[in-house]
Amino acid sequence: VQLQASGGGLVQPGGSLRLSCAASGSIFSIGYVGWFRQAPGKQRELVALITSGGSTVYADSVKGRFTISRENVRNTVFLQMNSLKPEDTAVYYCRYQGGVNRDYWGQGTQSPSSA
Repeated sequence: VQLQASGGGLVQPGGSLRLSCAASGSIFSIGYVGWFRQAPGKQRELVALITSGGSTVYADSVKGRFTISRENVRNTVFLQMNSLKPEDTAVYYCRYQGGVNRDYWGQGTQSPSSA
């Protein structure tokens, strides 16, 4: 499975941005798909994930501002980011964890950058 992340860019604090993660194969039958981020000098952290059953988990820092969703037909996961803060600036990665030996990461997308 290959994951292609997109949607990063410049945005004003308080603005919105949507990231997309498109997979080359089925990623919703088992496991989860998540968004992680890594800011300079910090460890990579979970932002949000959605399980095969549709359950979602969010980091406390983004609850109420970010929403993860998926489009099964297109094998795509989205991260809608609202009320963006400067501390949200990081490289964002999508990840598909589908069990043993099924752990895939997409390339990072820089998002968001304060305008």
